[in-house]
Amino acid sequence: MAIKWKTALSAVAVFSLCFLGIPIRVDPPDKNMQSYLKFLAARNRSYVQDSDEFEKKFIHFRNSMSRSADLNSSGEHPLSAVYGPTKFSDLSQEEFTLKYLNPDLPVKFMKEEIRSLSLRKHHKHQTSKQRIKRAVAVPIIDTTLPKAVDWRIKGIITPIKNQKTCGACWAFSTIETIESMLALERGSSVVLSVQQGVDCATNGNIGCAGGDTCRFLEWMNLSKVSLLPESQYPFTGTTGSCKMKLNAPAFGTRITSNFTCNNYAGEEGELLKLVANHGPVAVAVNALNWQNYLGGVIQFNCDGSPLSLNHAVQIVGYNLTAAIPYYIVRNSWGPDFGDKGYLYIAIGDNVCGIANEVSAVDVI
Repeated sequence: MAIKWKTALSAVAVFSLCFLGIPIRVDPPDKNMQSYLKFLAARNRSYVQDSDEFEKKFIHFRNSMSRSADLNSSGEHPLSAVYGPTKFSDLSQEEFTLKYLNPDLPVKFMKEEIRSLSLRKHHKHQTSKQRIKRAVAVPIIDTTLPKAVDWRIKGIITPIKNQKTCGACWAFSTIETIESMLALERGSSVVLSVQQGVDCATNGNIGCAGGDTCRFLEWMNLSKVSLLPESQYPFTGTTGSCKMKLNAPAFGTRITSNFTCNNYAGEEGELLKLVANHGPVAVAVNALNWQNYLGGVIQFNCDGSPLSLNHAVQIVGYNLTAAIPYYIVRNSWGPDFGDKGYLYIAIGDNVCGIANEVSAVDVI
């Protein structure tokens, strides 16, 4: 009996050494995976767990969160831009660029004289990397300008649009600006057809495959095109055949020959005057780092070179009284992106290239 007890005690001792005396390694849960699962639930994504697609999208999401952390580390002010999970976070940067941006804009579409002027001004006013990381310089501004302008509260800005995967930001931003000027001219707003521009505009524009605001305005002016309401020519998200008869009697909305397409890099005080005294404008920008933007004022890590332009948006106002003076920027990625469809970009130093190509219009 004593031998049996000794044997039992020995077994217990061995068990203790195996399972109690030696620490057992348990890997902590992957925070990125936890965030990814929450992201999938919130966005109603339907990837089959443990599938190749699930794993591939997780890698893209994890990389997005890593880039977001790097971008967030530059923000030193409560108003600075914040980056994190967005509806685009499970795309690679290459997929995001291909589906939502136009990286060939400077080469294929920008008017040569505007691009040359932009390049000259960019090199003339270029700041050091240290300056870009540290702060944004506010330009000398006419003291007679309003300290804050927000055309949204004037009732002339139509609801946020969604271009989806159609690369026609050039048409969206221009049409939105024409809508705004029409509301200023007539006292009431109307949603105009973006699809009409996508299908019909020539002059180098190629529908959902890309285009340029200046070339679009030139084409509208030379062709004497009358824009139809959205209800008569609805958006499809793809490039279709043109359903407009160019020789038909004029009706709808037309622009005047007074449209402008200028470069204000290094002269953003003039851009502010234009927004305050004339109205909203369409601008070309570099939106590469907007993929995971959640809100706040973009100050850093947004190259302003004219060679980096890849998107077009609308400036609908500005605020010079904020701790970080900023432009109010309307995007075309739907109301579920950014701040209900809007972004904020710091005034000064041509952040994101916002002053390189600025289009303003009048309507009749």
